[in-house]
Amino acid sequence: MNILSKEMVLQVLVWALQAIGVVVFAEALRGIWWLVNMLFVQPPSDPLRHLPGPDAPKMRNHFRETMDPMQTPETHDRWRELYGKTFRFHGFGSFDYRLLSFDHRVISYVLNSPTFEKPWQTRRILSNLLGRGIIATEGDEHAFLRKLISPAFNTHFIKSLTPLMFAKAEELKYKWDNIVSSSSPQSPEKLDEKTESATIDVASWLSRTSFDIIGLTAFDYSFDALNDETDEVYNAYKTMLDAQAKGPGFKRILELFFPILETLLPDQHLRNLKRSQKVVRATGLRLVSEKRAAILADMSAKNGQQKDLLSLLIRANLSENHNQRLSDDEIVNQLSTFLFAGAESTAISAAWALHHLSLDTSIQDQLREELLSSNALSQQDPTAAIDALPYLDAVVRETLRFVPPAHGTIRVATQDEVIPLSEPIVLRTNELVNEVHIKKGSYVHIAIEGLNYCKDIWGDDAREYKPSRWLNLPPSARGQPGLANLMSFSYGPQSCIGWRFSLIELKIFLATLVTQFSFEPAAEIGKYNAVITRPYVRHKFDLGPALPLKVSRLAS
Repeated sequence: MNILSKEMVLQVLVWALQAIGVVVFAEALRGIWWLVNMLFVQPPSDPLRHLPGPDAPKMRNHFRETMDPMQTPETHDRWRELYGKTFRFHGFGSFDYRLLSFDHRVISYVLNSPTFEKPWQTRRILSNLLGRGIIATEGDEHAFLRKLISPAFNTHFIKSLTPLMFAKAEELKYKWDNIVSSSSPQSPEKLDEKTESATIDVASWLSRTSFDIIGLTAFDYSFDALNDETDEVYNAYKTMLDAQAKGPGFKRILELFFPILETLLPDQHLRNLKRSQKVVRATGLRLVSEKRAAILADMSAKNGQQKDLLSLLIRANLSENHNQRLSDDEIVNQLSTFLFAGAESTAISAAWALHHLSLDTSIQDQLREELLSSNALSQQDPTAAIDALPYLDAVVRETLRFVPPAHGTIRVATQDEVIPLSEPIVLRTNELVNEVHIKKGSYVHIAIEGLNYCKDIWGDDAREYKPSRWLNLPPSARGQPGLANLMSFSYGPQSCIGWRFSLIELKIFLATLVTQFSFEPAAEIGKYNAVITRPYVRHKFDLGPALPLKVSRLAS
């Protein structure tokens, strides 16, 4: 009996190994077929192969030319001159045809059509980092979230939040004033006592300020990052967002395609990220629970005050059909998304604005003169006063044009599609066509920075930082797709829902700081693309994003 049992066990093991072998063999065959299909079967039938565009060897790509902001201005100018407004380039290799267009009709069609969605890779990166927030969703799910969240970004409600923005901008001003005044050898900033100036990493300080603003306006939570950076939730969010600051790296890309690697080969980076997400999740759920209880109490007392975005979101969620309401986890995902979009991108845009003002004192002086002569910050309604200043508005819009937070975006066709053109193109077959055929699974790159640099839209000086262009905007720029005459906030159903919030926060930062300080360059600054366009000190990329400026107190 024992011998028979051993024989049975051995037989079962043999069958199991055979079954595993069959599965492994089948998976290997499937992998081989996928590779052969990708490299050799699909390319000859891809309609994009007939479009004009740069060629590359089998395993060569054009990602640096299309995604590196230190290269793309030259690349886009050269390719447009050679191939026109609409052409194809190579993604992961010559087998991977991708569409790139500067044709307004193409851009409008792609960004408004439900056929084109953000690629799963983009959505997975965002979901892994922030949860399934509004920017990581598509289709009906995105439309529902946008309908639910939109009231939190109407003009009236945003205006009610500006006193918090002014208060934090003032606090930042006093911090910088103290740094300039300080003569303490322990100060981490470099002090020049003779000129009452100091070299300050404005990107870092503006990030701390924006975190404080979004914490208070979105969650009614005080990070108090301007005073110190010790808050546990603040540091958890910083860990999460800093994970994206230098780009994904090879291991992160592999994990994107093979998530099992996160379990099999965890590293310190991943452990820190998971730990931070756990802190954010726990705190977020607690805030949602407490806020809901307070709102329900207010509703029963007929006291419907809404002091932050979370309150408004919870109220909107409570008004929905019970089966369509967001779970607490889903609300926390939206909060994390608000923080990422509202803190990081706005802070870096403000830093870029100060950088470009430092490079041209005439622009800086003109802006300061407008701010001081209008006495906008002392008006009874300072928000309306600064929002009405034409040159301040021009500086903000020119900064967002010149260095858009998102260098570009990508869409993928979910089915075969035909994209109309505003003007015909000549294919490699010498055929003249008025439309582009694209197959399911093909990528379309929307070059936001490239569109912002187009000379036929903005004029021959498109690659110059020139705020005055906004005081007499050419018709070609007024007619382009995009919010606020800019593609920087994207376009269509997936456009930036918080663009008004960002504009007014940028104006408050500049109005507060430019009237107190003058700015000069302190280092040669480069830029790179890691989710958003970030600054760094040239030849010191390993130190991470930074934008040091010489900040001097203005004479009284």
